[in-house]
Amino acid sequence: MTKSRDRSEDFKDAIHRVALSLEYDEPKMAGIMASFIMHKPRQRSPFIKAALKTLESIGELQQFLTKHKKDYVDMHRTTDQERDSIEHEVTIFIKECKEQIDVLRAGISNDETNSKGWLGIRGDNAHNANTIAHKHGVVLILSERLHVVTSQFDQLRAIRSQDAVNRAMPRRKGTKVATTDPTDGLKLNNFREREHINSDVAEPSDVQAEPMRVQKQLLDDETRALQVEVTGLLDAAQQTETKMVEMSALNHLMSTHVLQQAQQIELGNKELSKAIQRNASSRTFLLLFLFVPTFSVLFLDWYS
Repeated sequence: MTKSRDRSEDFKDAIHRVALSLEYDEPKMAGIMASFIMHKPRQRSPFIKAALKTLESIGELQQFLTKHKKDYVDMHRTTDQERDSIEHEVTIFIKECKEQIDVLRAGISNDETNSKGWLGIRGDNAHNANTIAHKHGVVLILSERLHVVTSQFDQLRAIRSQDAVNRAMPRRKGTKVATTDPTDGLKLNNFREREHINSDVAEPSDVQAEPMRVQKQLLDDETRALQVEVTGLLDAAQQTETKMVEMSALNHLMSTHVLQQAQQIELGNKELSKAIQRNASSRTFLLLFLFVPTFSVLFLDWYS
């Protein structure tokens, strides 16, 4: 039995001679050989590029929240205007990320519409179906990451609202409505009676000073009454401020729950539309299945 001869070197020499005859120089052949070893990266699709851009935006949003977390929560580090500015920027970030995710969802819907074949039935291209399923998974992951970041921001806003309520409550508790002491009225009556008795035997100078004392006493009474009224108005204003802060916090929590419910309703509508499409497809198959055997039986009966 003869041994096989290794002719790899002969094959390489033949290829080298053919390449030289085709005017391939050494650098060009080296580049071709390198391309066989180091493959070029695959060109990314527009969907993948948009998804990566959305992921970067969500990462930047999370970094922004981490950087300004203490500034937003601690009232001694920043002013209310600066905290409002941080909240405005975060809201714009979240809105842009949601719009990008909605654009990706719209692209997936268009792909699903274009992939349907005859009678609205999905074709047999398994690669296309797997690609659409992969895109759905990418959008779901992006939505979950954005939801995690928005939940963190909701917690920070709840902390800020609670701090505002706590700042308003001590002022409300510390303010006491000034009330008049009933003994002050008795003392005032006794004082006036003594002054009236003393006025009968008073000298002319005392008689002239009596109207001044009465006028001063009336002014004191009016001042005291105004103080009581202003204190009551201040307490009512602080109670209103506390209620407004509580209403703002409740409104924020309600808007967060409404947004979550809207996302769940959107997912439910998509599942319902898919179920309707599957039902329509199964109905079409059933009609075809009933029509073909019936036509076959009629044809065989006619033929026989």
